[in-house]
Amino acid sequence: QVQLVESGGGLVQAGEPLRISCAASRSTFNIAGMGWFRRVPGKEREFVAAISWSVGSTYYADSVKGRFTISRDNAKNTVYLQIHSLKPEDTAVYYCAVKGPYWSSRNYDSGYNYWGQGTQVTVSS
Repeated sequence: QVQLVESGGGLVQAGEPLRISCAASRSTFNIAGMGWFRRVPGKEREFVAAISWSVGSTYYADSVKGRFTISRDNAKNTVYLQIHSLKPEDTAVYYCAVKGPYWSSRNYDSGYNYWGQGTQVTVSS
């Protein structure tokens, strides 16, 4: 069993940066990678970014490449999503997720085992 707790969301102006975090508490689960997803009301949840835990390989949705950076702190079991310049269309609930025990670069955007409760990011124009 893994518990994921997101933090750092809020109301931000367009063009401003924001960093959201997700801390994982685990007993024996072997984290292979973590990811960020987001959901806008009325739409499907979409993949945003992912990172493999051992090597630190990163993956991004085309819509966020160049504006978002995912990183991790293995010692703290924490993953971060740095948004360098927010846009109104980034408004969504952001969820982190964890996958294990194996990682594959072929399905970095699916097959996650545990999910957080989400943190709201609202961007004002």
